[in-house]
Amino acid sequence: MTITAIITSLGHKGEGVAEIDGRKIFVPLTLPGERVEIEIYGDRATLLGVIAPAKNRIAPFCSYFGACGGCQLQHMDRPIYEVFKTSLIETPLRFANIELPVSRFIDAAGNGRRRATLHARREGVGYMRLRSHEVHDIDACPILVPGLAKASDIVRTVFQAVGDADVSIVASLSGLDVAIRTKKKQIRTDRVAPLVARFKLARLALNGEIVLQAQPPIIEMGRARVELPIGSFLQATAEAEQVLSDYVLNALDRKAKTVADLFCGLGPFALRLAEQRPVMAFDNDKPSIAALDQARRFTKGLREVTAKSQDLFRDPLTQYELNYDFVVLDPPRSGAETQVHELAKSKVKTVVMAACNPSTFARDAATLIAGGYTMSDLVAVDQFTQSAHIEMAATFRR
Repeated sequence: MTITAIITSLGHKGEGVAEIDGRKIFVPLTLPGERVEIEIYGDRATLLGVIAPAKNRIAPFCSYFGACGGCQLQHMDRPIYEVFKTSLIETPLRFANIELPVSRFIDAAGNGRRRATLHARREGVGYMRLRSHEVHDIDACPILVPGLAKASDIVRTVFQAVGDADVSIVASLSGLDVAIRTKKKQIRTDRVAPLVARFKLARLALNGEIVLQAQPPIIEMGRARVELPIGSFLQATAEAEQVLSDYVLNALDRKAKTVADLFCGLGPFALRLAEQRPVMAFDNDKPSIAALDQARRFTKGLREVTAKSQDLFRDPLTQYELNYDFVVLDPPRSGAETQVHELAKSKVKTVVMAACNPSTFARDAATLIAGGYTMSDLVAVDQFTQSAHIEMAATFRR
């Protein structure tokens, strides 16, 4: 059904919302106040045209906008963009009875995203189309760092060699780290090995196994250099990692003598904290813990860093084990519910929590507050620019 509608608000995914016959219809690529022509199917609609644009609408910077599903907010001017992204954090907090506004909105795009996953399919190479599992073919992505300029060329070559695949590429200091994932079994590695010389890759992996490594892919974290395990987690932009690390260091009390980093990953916080204090670091990902420990051993001028593999979801540090003055935690999207319950019962003086999911962040923040902490200095860190994702951090003090 094709109709004309007025967009009244924005949904949490950045889609416009139209009220039609008492139903909410979600319309991507639209803004509040706009009169639009849409085609409805269920509770969703396809935008056919903007009849009366909002004053907040701007021209998108990418020619693939509207087809590629990667960046859906390019039509927003800066004021409405920041208001929308801030609301992604503040709204779940209000539902958790926490009335604390975002104090700072930090643009952490930096030079662009240093990691990306592109999909290779028969229809092309790129990201998934808007509301689709089909790939939209792209030649280049403008939000990536310059070092990933040849990402599409690399993935096209992968497709020629192995067919359908998902290809993750990281721009490291020593070159590109490329990891291919495919459902096909028994693929001959000699079909993809030539990519290393052709594109001057640092490392090439296939389904979790190294095919060829010219040199270890390295990322700087403070004064340390960390060798990346295959498929390890890394903040999307170097700027976001630095912003979050600076936040953690600024929250570190001068009197704090004992420090722990929970869900430490490769150690972006632990290695920087260790320039000032001894640190205990915990994570359930053994390759990341090994990489952190190796970086610690080869970096001069650090205080003691003890890196331990521990599943903090199933086996959290108990309130009696949390004998630290300062704790930082940066859990995955599911949050740190079990560990936070132990923190709430502990005597830890200061907790800094960074997160990538506003809903689980609000849940865990409410637990800490109920346990006697006061929440302050809530910041929004925007590294996934032009998308409906946002990072956040806050400080909790007893």
